[in-house]
Amino acid sequence: MKQLALAALLVFVAACSSETPDSKPAAAAAPPPAMAASGPRVFFVEPADGATVKSPVHLKFGAENIMIMAVPPDPVTTVRQGMGHFHVGVDTDCLAAGTEIVKGTPTWVHFGKGDSEIDMQLTPGPHKLSLQIGDDKHVTLPGVCKTINVTVAP
Repeated sequence: MKQLALAALLVFVAACSSETPDSKPAAAAAPPPAMAASGPRVFFVEPADGATVKSPVHLKFGAENIMIMAVPPDPVTTVRQGMGHFHVGVDTDCLAAGTEIVKGTPTWVHFGKGDSEIDMQLTPGPHKLSLQIGDDKHVTLPGVCKTINVTVAP
């Protein structure tokens, strides 16, 4: 419920900030749909699990019941509840809940700007791709990871 209130507030603030002295106030936007009680979920929109692909591989991610947002500027002192950003692990399994996804490692790609797709160079052969949500401090959230397998054609 806090996430819905925050989203409505952000929409209201954005609408108000675009107002010019001669314009009339914008109508309030409709509130976002309520989050399902099932909890957050992450998934690959593309490629499909088991797909044979060519490099660069276009990866596109999706999430439900969690807001995908850019990480606030450093230093991050608090974590925003109900929000996170994507990380993709190449040839690795999902990390345990509560684990920090360390930046600068060749295994994990961070999407701290809130991005949800990338064209990734992968060598020919089989690859395991793990999509995981991290909070503002890059700490993994419980149960919010999906792994697929793809084969990159030569």
